[in-house]
Amino acid sequence: MVRPANAADVPLLLRCIRELARYEKLEHMLELDAERLDNALFGPNACAFALIAEDGAEPVGFALGFATFSTFKTNLCLHLEDLFVFEPHRGKGHGLRLLRAVAAEAVRRGASRLQWDVLDWNTPAIEFYEAQGASLLRDWRICRLDGGALAALAAR
Repeated sequence: MVRPANAADVPLLLRCIRELARYEKLEHMLELDAERLDNALFGPNACAFALIAEDGAEPVGFALGFATFSTFKTNLCLHLEDLFVFEPHRGKGHGLRLLRAVAAEAVRRGASRLQWDVLDWNTPAIEFYEAQGASLLRDWRICRLDGGALAALAAR
């Protein structure tokens, strides 16, 4: 089963994010803050949504996304920031149920597309996404400014 997350799920979501970072070997990038996550998902200016996958009453994974905008489509789009299933629960359809639920949310919102990123070494995820009909945009690269580089550019 997949359900919308609620404020009581923030500790679970933080645990999921930690496990995802560990899996992606990106723990050094974590700056987790329960209050910021709660505000982003459930505050008066919420900018993101989260879904929880459960097996019975046991949480087994999550998906987190947010709205974007396409100038080419002149329409709302959704970005899937994270999709993660705890290791013992992989291969049981939970990831597919989460992806379908995010796709349904995109359709419900009238989004022109659903987009996400995947690490180039994550072959199981790439194969999973391609099996669902996703296209890998091999000509595109992600650009990022953060920390000191972001502050320096803004100050110029």
